Amino acid sequence: MAPGSTRPTSRDVAQAAGVSQAAVSLVLGDKWRGRVSETTAERVREAARELGYRPNLAARNLRLGRTRTVLLVVPALTTEFFAGVYTGAARVAAEHGFGVVLYPSPEGVGPAKDPFHSAQAALDGVIASSMAADALSVIRGDQLPLVMLDSDPRGSLGAATVNLDIADGIRQVADHLLALGHRRFLHLAADIPSWTFDVRARELAARLAKVPGTSLAAARAPISIDDALAAAEAALAAPGPRPTALVCDDDKLAAGAYKAARRLGLRIPDDLSVTGLDDLALATALDPELTTVRLDAELFGERGMQALLAVLEGRTPEQGDIPVQLVVRGSTAPARP
Repeated sequence: MAPGSTRPTSRDVAQAAGVSQAAVSLVLGDKWRGRVSETTAERVREAARELGYRPNLAARNLRLGRTRTVLLVVPALTTEFFAGVYTGAARVAAEHGFGVVLYPSPEGVGPAKDPFHSAQAALDGVIASSMAADALSVIRGDQLPLVMLDSDPRGSLGAATVNLDIADGIRQVADHLLALGHRRFLHLAADIPSWTFDVRARELAARLAKVPGTSLAAARAPISIDDALAAAEAALAAPGPRPTALVCDDDKLAAGAYKAARRLGLRIPDDLSVTGLDDLALATALDPELTTVRLDAELFGERGMQALLAVLEGRTPEQGDIPVQLVVRGSTAPARP
């Protein structure tokens, strides 16, 4: 090791292995094949291990013009779903020497509208939820390598899109309720202009339209328990035959629907079956526990980060939507005649 040095350098590794610093760079950068022998490569790796050598990533990134940092842009952090997305993205990023900065969109609790003086100078790429797309122009994230989550592949801003199979999740919900004999439905829809919520409304209407004798009403509410309570109470108390099944776009909307049902003297699931979507911790805190669609948030984040890495490396990201699963619990039961 160099005199007075507290940290081993590539020169120390080269001296210990009896090779040049260039050979050390090739081996530790995994670019040695065809340029140095397997025996030499192993000797370099062994010397690095024995010395406890770690590459100076800051210096390497400066040379490459890369920060190895990506931005994850999500809606306001009102549920644990996006915490799961972050966890999955950060795990894959760490495996590849990247860091992830979380940026809740300006509508919610989070940093100032522009967290970087120049996002293009500070970041290598962006992963963004379509529900937070408005924030992209503010931070100039749409001018960087971009992967969109929950976004229409046909009109996406990004170089790649990663989606959960929400359409199939809604079909699973509809088929479950139809099999229980329900024919009068109410859709408690998220009052958010977003592709993912448009898919839910479209798929539910399309599936129910295939079964004679079904009816579908809709009420809209922001994703909050109080707003869902007000919207569901008004819809359930409206004149005419009352719905027997309430399909909610989100578990928090379902929680509001529970409160509305109780205010109106309706029992879940005897008088009204209720379903959610997300499978948040809230779903099992409700009584009865909520039938909902489980979305693998961490896998969603992992796939988003993997897609961005592919874009950065000029590869084609993995194709296909991420499967989702209906979890049947106590909030659904056969419809009463």
